[in-house]
Amino acid sequence: VVLVDDVMTTGATLDALAAACRRAGAEWVEVWAVARTPLHLHL
Repeated sequence: VVLVDDVMTTGATLDALAAACRRAGAEWVEVWAVARTPLHLHL
């Protein structure tokens, strides 16, 4: 299974989707993101 997201922020949604795919029987899950927000914002 390949999960595609336009912008990954914390990764929580993709993590939950990957877990659901594994519970449904997926042997492997890849996550592809076009962009990612910075992990730590320095304001």
